Amino acid sequence: MSQTASVDTRIQLITTQQAPGSTCSPDLAQGPWEFDPQPGYGPGASMADDIPTTAPRQGELPEEYKQATTEDLHERIRAAKATLGEKLVILGHFYQRDEIIAHADFVGDSFQLANASLTRPDAEAIVFCGVHFMAETADMLSQPEQAVILPNLAAGCSMADMADIDQVEECWEQLMEVYGPTATGGRQSIIPVTYMNSSAALKGFCGRNGGIVCTSSNAATVLEWAFERGQRVLFFPDQHLGRNTAKAMGISLDRMPMWNPNKPLGGNDEQALLDAQVVLWHGFCSVHRRFTVAQVEQARAEHPGVRVIVHPECPMPVVDAADESGSTDYITKAIAAADEPTTFAIGTEINLVQRLAAEYPQHTIFCLDPVVCPCSTMYRIHPGYLAWVLESLVAGEVVNRIQVPSDVAEPARVALERMLAAKPQAS
Repeated sequence: MSQTASVDTRIQLITTQQAPGSTCSPDLAQGPWEFDPQPGYGPGASMADDIPTTAPRQGELPEEYKQATTEDLHERIRAAKATLGEKLVILGHFYQRDEIIAHADFVGDSFQLANASLTRPDAEAIVFCGVHFMAETADMLSQPEQAVILPNLAAGCSMADMADIDQVEECWEQLMEVYGPTATGGRQSIIPVTYMNSSAALKGFCGRNGGIVCTSSNAATVLEWAFERGQRVLFFPDQHLGRNTAKAMGISLDRMPMWNPNKPLGGNDEQALLDAQVVLWHGFCSVHRRFTVAQVEQARAEHPGVRVIVHPECPMPVVDAADESGSTDYITKAIAAADEPTTFAIGTEINLVQRLAAEYPQHTIFCLDPVVCPCSTMYRIHPGYLAWVLESLVAGEVVNRIQVPSDVAEPARVALERMLAAKPQAS
C-alpha cells in the first residue's frame, strides 16, 4: 500500500484486514459520533488519558450527516462554501485528516492559523478545524462580530486538559508560600509560562501574573524573556517542551523539578523548589509521548543516512537521539529546503507525516511510530460535522460558536501580545 494514502483510508484498510499494520484502536474507523457521547477522548493516541468532567460534549449530529457518503459530504461542503463566499474562512490544522484539509483555506499550526484568521477581517464566520484551545485563541484575536466555530465541541486536547485553572492557581499559592512574590533585585520570584496548547483561562492567568505564552517555535526566546524578569519559571502544561528547551539553554536537569498537581508541593520538598530554575508541570502530548529511542535506532538501522527530525514535545531521550527537533513549521520547512533526495524519519502526528510524503515524492518520508494512531481529538473533526456547521450557516444559524468571556480574554491577550513580541531565534 502506498505510504501516501490518507490516514483515514489506511485505518479503513487495516481494520478490514486488507492491509498490513495495526492501529491503537480499530474504533478509529467509526464515525466520531459513535463515541462523542462517551466520557472520554475517544479512540486514538489520547484514549487512555483522563478527561475532565467539565470537558465539552458534542450534541447529536443530525442523522442525514451520519448516513451521507463521503462523496456526498464533500459535495455539500463545496456547495456551502460557494454559497457563503467571502463570509467564510476555514482553518485546518496540520494534524487534521486529509478529508478536512481538502476544504481548508489556510493550513498550519495553531499559532499560524490564529494569525491567518486576522487576514480575513470581512469573514463573518471562522470555522476552525482543530481543537478547543485553538478556537479560543482565534476568538480572542478576531473581531468581536466574527463568529469562531468548532465543528465538533468534543475536539479538545488531552495535554491542555492536564492543567486546569484551579490546579494552576493552587500551585501558584503554594509556590508563593515558598518563594514570596519577589526575589533579590526586585525581579519576580517566578514567572508563569504557558504553552500555546492550553486553555484561555491559563493564558489569562499568565497575563495577570506577569507571564507569557510560548509556541514550540519561540520557547527558547520566551524562557529568556522570563528569566530577564524573574528568578524562575513555572512551565505548563507540557513537561517535555519545557525540559527540552531549558536543557538546550544549559539548565541542568536537577534544577527542573516536576510539579504533580495531586501532591503537596507538587511532590517536591521545599529545598528542591528553592534550587529550581524551571518548575515543570506534569503534562504531556499523548501523540508525541509514543515516540521512543528504539524507534530512532530502528530507523537508522533500516535506513543508513536517515535524517531524523522530531517535535520538541517528544521525551528528552528521543530528542537527544534525533538529528534535529523543531515545531511542525520547522519540520515542514526542513523537508521543503532539502535539495537532494533524502530519507526522513519524522516524529510527529501521522496525518502531517503522510501529507509531507505525498507532497515531496522525491524524498522518502515516514513516521517513526509504525502504529497508525492519530490524535484522538483532532480526529473528531469529520466531514460530517464540517458539512453540518457550514449548512447551518447557509440557513442563517450559528452552531458550536466558541466565545471567551471578556474577563478571561483581556488578560489572555496581554500574554499573547508578549508572545507575539518574542520572535523565534534564528536557526
